[in-house]
Amino acid sequence: MGKDCTDDMITSSANQQMKHLSQLMKRAKERKKEQVFVVEGIKMFQEAPADTVVSVYVSESFLEKPEHEKCLQGYRYEVVSDAVFREISDTQTPQGILAIVRMPKYDLSDLLQGDHTHLLILESVQDPGNLGTMVRTGEGAGITGIIMNKTTVDLFNPKTIRSTMGSIYRVPYLITEHLPDLLDELHKENIRLYAAHLKGDTYYDAFDFTGACGFLIGNEGNGLSDEIAECADCYLKIPMEGKVESLNAAVSAALLMYECKRQRGEHNENMV
Repeated sequence: MGKDCTDDMITSSANQQMKHLSQLMKRAKERKKEQVFVVEGIKMFQEAPADTVVSVYVSESFLEKPEHEKCLQGYRYEVVSDAVFREISDTQTPQGILAIVRMPKYDLSDLLQGDHTHLLILESVQDPGNLGTMVRTGEGAGITGIIMNKTTVDLFNPKTIRSTMGSIYRVPYLITEHLPDLLDELHKENIRLYAAHLKGDTYYDAFDFTGACGFLIGNEGNGLSDEIAECADCYLKIPMEGKVESLNAAVSAALLMYECKRQRGEHNENMV
């Protein structure tokens, strides 16, 4: 399919489409209602599954490069003046392309893979950059899914989406109204739950993560609530030097997820 754009360039941020786009970027409630989110940049656009892309907007200068027009083949798109695009963009140096994308949908069964189940479970994480980094790191570490409670920052916040670097399209997720009930479900599936906790007296690399497991990570400032911490099968600790009391939530999650990946790699090698 060749070039397929409308004839009229959008030259005002008061344009209805621009108002709609702005609402989707700024308001989680609107995103949830329409079950869509906004992605920005060439990489995020190109990695979006084609059948989930609802609409595409490009700046007038974006089309000046032939390779840019090539990446738009097969899509209808609207051209936006550079000034309006800068105004609507959520980044300081816009790449010139935005898209509205449908949210993927998953059930708990999509996150469970028997003995290979490897979950990251979040309680009230508040920083969108942290959340996005965890999704991206989780994909790298081979998690089978990410679970979060409803008070965790919106997964589809534009900053979170950027921080995932495309992993948002590939990591199954579940947002739960009541996390304790879901953790009970995981226990019934014989998934062992581990919590990085001040009460932990055993270093994380001493545990066996080769079976189905999940790692509980709490709020950046307060950690896990007592209710959620009590759902863990084991408490573990991360060794610290100096006067550091705790690590960034995303760093702690990365250490645990990659230790699981390391152990499973060695386990598979030993089975050969």
